[in-house]
Amino acid sequence: MTNIEQRSAGERIGFGRFALFPGARLLTRDGEPVEIGGRSLDLLIALAEQPGRVLSKRELLKRVWSDVVVEDGSLRFHMAGLRRLLGDGRDGARYIATQVGVGYAFVATVERDAAPDPPSLGATPAHSPSATNLPPRQPDLIGRERDIPLLKERIARTQLFTILGPGGVGKTSLAIEMGHILAESFAGQVAFVDFSMLENPALVPGMIAGAMGLAVQGDDPLAVMLGHMRAAPFLLLLDNCEHLIEPVALLVERLVEAAPHVRVLTTSREPLRVRGEHIHRLDALACPEDDAGLTLTELLAFPAVQLFHDRARAADSGLEIDLDAARLIAAICRQLDGIALAIELAAVRVASHGLHATARQLDERFGLGWVGRRTAQPRQQTLQAMLDWSYDLLSGIERIVLERLSVFVGPFSVDSALAVVADADLDSDAVVAALDELVLKSLVSPGRSRGAGSYRLLEITRAYAKRKLRSHGDAVFHAMAQRHAAYFLAELEAAAAQDEDVWQDPRPLRQQLGNIRCALDWSFGFRGGNPASLRLAAASAPVFLSLSHFAECQIWCARALDAMEEGQHGTALEMELQGALGLTLMFSRGSTPAAETALSRALAVATSLDDPWGQLRMLGRLHIFHERIGACAIAQVHASRALDIARDIGNAEALGVARSLTGISHYLAGDQRRALEDLERALADCPMFSRSRMIRYGFDHRVRTTIALARTLWLSGQAERATALTRQAIELAVRLDQPVTHCIALIWSLALHIWKEDFDAAQEAMAAFAECARVNALGPYVSAAIAFRADLAIRQGTEEGSPEEIEHSLIRLREVRYELLTTHFSLALARGLLRDQRLHEAAEAIDGAITRCLSIGEGFAMSELLAVKADIAHAAGKPEDSITLLEQALDVSRKQGARAWTLKVVWKLAAQLVEQDRPEDAIHRLEQALEEMSGSEFPPELRRVRNLLAELTSER
Repeated sequence: MTNIEQRSAGERIGFGRFALFPGARLLTRDGEPVEIGGRSLDLLIALAEQPGRVLSKRELLKRVWSDVVVEDGSLRFHMAGLRRLLGDGRDGARYIATQVGVGYAFVATVERDAAPDPPSLGATPAHSPSATNLPPRQPDLIGRERDIPLLKERIARTQLFTILGPGGVGKTSLAIEMGHILAESFAGQVAFVDFSMLENPALVPGMIAGAMGLAVQGDDPLAVMLGHMRAAPFLLLLDNCEHLIEPVALLVERLVEAAPHVRVLTTSREPLRVRGEHIHRLDALACPEDDAGLTLTELLAFPAVQLFHDRARAADSGLEIDLDAARLIAAICRQLDGIALAIELAAVRVASHGLHATARQLDERFGLGWVGRRTAQPRQQTLQAMLDWSYDLLSGIERIVLERLSVFVGPFSVDSALAVVADADLDSDAVVAALDELVLKSLVSPGRSRGAGSYRLLEITRAYAKRKLRSHGDAVFHAMAQRHAAYFLAELEAAAAQDEDVWQDPRPLRQQLGNIRCALDWSFGFRGGNPASLRLAAASAPVFLSLSHFAECQIWCARALDAMEEGQHGTALEMELQGALGLTLMFSRGSTPAAETALSRALAVATSLDDPWGQLRMLGRLHIFHERIGACAIAQVHASRALDIARDIGNAEALGVARSLTGISHYLAGDQRRALEDLERALADCPMFSRSRMIRYGFDHRVRTTIALARTLWLSGQAERATALTRQAIELAVRLDQPVTHCIALIWSLALHIWKEDFDAAQEAMAAFAECARVNALGPYVSAAIAFRADLAIRQGTEEGSPEEIEHSLIRLREVRYELLTTHFSLALARGLLRDQRLHEAAEAIDGAITRCLSIGEGFAMSELLAVKADIAHAAGKPEDSITLLEQALDVSRKQGARAWTLKVVWKLAAQLVEQDRPEDAIHRLEQALEEMSGSEFPPELRRVRNLLAELTSER
């Protein structure tokens, strides 16, 4: 950082209505934050730091584009956009001057002072509109004074409202305005979905869930949406529904039926035709039918005339409007039927052609353009004619650029436009100049979202330009589509290769989903799965994983694998595709054989390629797969192999990951001493939280390690640290914003609270777990929540929990091969049956659980299983059998290093020895156990043992 940059970092630089905070990277106008791209902001800071000094193009390029090589055209384009944003030249304001052939200087009067606290852009509530991607509102929505209050009143008490109207009439702008107006009434629970970025009807539910910021890790996005919408009011804005009318209608109908608090506002050119739909027909902007006798003020009061006037003045600040000019504008607006988009397109022509020439050219265009299109609606004819007229007035290069930009679905940057549009016959400077002109002529719009240099075509303009592109023949269209797909392939592969956490902020990824999907659709539809198509599918997988679009990830990975030719098998590409497919199948459909097949194949490929990191990643996924299905011995084999590979790699991260696997396996096997050693070392070596690492490995090893270590610490006698780590694991899982990981952390914390007999904490964790499972439609966890609730009730001695609830949950979990909680719930089932005096069934349940654990190599709960079996024997009037079983349980706990179970079991054993008139044996057992507990932290259990010992010794 230069001395100038260091000095300005803590300053506020004021000029005109603006204030610039370089340190906070913030620009405000009249105290309100201004949407500005990153490169444009860098330019402004560089210029404003040194007012009056001419900065050369070379200096600016070095300062702003230090990380990439760009041409002068990018600088000119961003400088033109910066001038427009500041209103340079409007009402006499001057900010940036050009020194021809040299560079640029900041010429406004500048005031510098210490920066106060700037308006915060980042501290928005979790459910604020900005968090749910509500676009910025139009600064001046003209002619909707009647529509806004009507919609505000009706939407609040009507579940489904559709704003109906022709293209270009202003439906989207009105819907966005209503979102902002109603956001406070809905406590910020507002989501905006732009369907113009979607072409595949099957992805409608997933796109809505994504816009809501929901992680859908199952195959039913609607269930996840309902989970978040049922309890509280929610406003859903669905824009541009007409080309997806059937899937949108079906989904909306189910939403409003199942979630009475939800309100849906759609925009479309045709009704959804579902029950309960209310329609608001959006009229064109009013314009005078006859301007004779109207004054200038009266003419400018008509919304259509006002819009034309405002847009024309914005394009030419020196434009003067007298009565004759206003009458001419009114005539133009009548000819354009008051359609907002058509009026804006015509108005921007005034700056270059003049008002009279614009009117004359419009007359000529409409005189020719209506012929042959009488089948269209009049307003659609008007818009078509308007677009034809705007297109015909473009230069040849501008037409080419507009047509080629139509391959982008959603926002695009200047760099992406140059990569796709420029070629040997059309250089970058020409593309930048044409793009600048298209923005000035309102055919390309600045993007709605935050981001550096983001632009987009309106849906109607894009459709028009795409038809023009296709009119040149399939070869031309496919050449552009190929360049578009190649650009996004290169971007995605470059992002994956970067060391920094490029996946940390999901918003830029979500904005580019339309382009990624379009590239995939074209690649597989046109090419049928060549190497570039397969690479694109593999490179897209991290995006879908990061956004929890598991179903979509499965589709593209499976499609790529099906399209693989003989020479492509056994490559790194196949390894990544198989690994992503197996992971998403496991987390969305359960631990199915298909998931195991895909993960095993990925490991085999990594092995044949001698790729140690690939092997380590796939072994981690297979380890959690076999852990979930209860195959602990197989998981142990994978863990041991992972440790061997990590030692060969010799990297701390690799060793941390491998020891996490071995530590978890030792814990499951019941070897708590080795588990404690490996998990402590794993936690020290495991990398800190990182979303990119989570995507690379498939889950966060640090969260898994922390959870397993907390349970091992408790079993080993370190209760306080176990409690602290449990809280830490929950916090880490929340930061990951991955519902499955959050549920896993809550499951193990809940089980730990139950072990500790801290039932208040257990109830709190259980409620959080049940809610997380419900709102995210995670079927196995919903079943687990029912069983946990019954387990808690049984342990607390109430009559609420029934063994049948637990049994039904076990059946549902086994159906999806989720066996990780089988032992815990089998114990709960046996306790419930014991409570109800169904001793034979209880004995069968516990024997079945013991047999299962022995067969799969799961030993961590063996001491508890034997203790519960002893309780059943005691209740059946078999005290000797009970004592024998408790002695076995005590022996197991000591061998495992599970001090927690030693204390629990010895207390039960001593009590039963007293019942059999063997107090000295009881005293011996208790004293021996207390000697072993030196340094242990078990307040309830220690207190119980000490109290019993004191009572027995006092009676000697």
